[in-house]
Amino acid sequence: MDTTRQTGRPEPTASQRAASLKERVYISFTALAVVLALSSHADETTPAAAAATLTIVVVGSLLGIFVADLLSHLTVHAVLPSGQELNSMIAVSTGSLSVLVTPLLLLLAAGLGLWSTAVALRWAIVVLVVTLLVIGYLAIRRLELPAHHKAVIVLAEVVLSLAVIGLELLAHSL
Repeated sequence: MDTTRQTGRPEPTASQRAASLKERVYISFTALAVVLALSSHADETTPAAAAATLTIVVVGSLLGIFVADLLSHLTVHAVLPSGQELNSMIAVSTGSLSVLVTPLLLLLAAGLGLWSTAVALRWAIVVLVVTLLVIGYLAIRRLELPAHHKAVIVLAEVVLSLAVIGLELLAHSL
């Protein structure tokens, strides 16, 4: 079985795909928390300030995750990661930046006067929740389970995601 893409790069391993999926979920929830907090103060912020805040938090979180991955590797293997391992860590982190694209485009549209900051942030919430649903679907689509088991998994993901959102809103309201 050839695991090389058309680009000549090897296909990601199962553990690399899992790391990427996990990081996208984490970053999606992080972005969602920031957007929820910003949306409760939408009248007091500009689209540029909201975009800057969101970008800073997401990039900071990704750098934190990268450092944690690097330290975990050092702890487990007692050596620096190989070039390929380091490239994989970097690829996972930079790939997770894609979570920012749509919320930033929505805020750009608000900055251009197409709608208000509040509208942009509400749509960003919708986009991030849908992103989490898509990530969940991608995680289970290949499972060899009956459809009703997959439905239960998706329902559990939705319930847990709503619980996270509820806790984020509760924390912000305190």
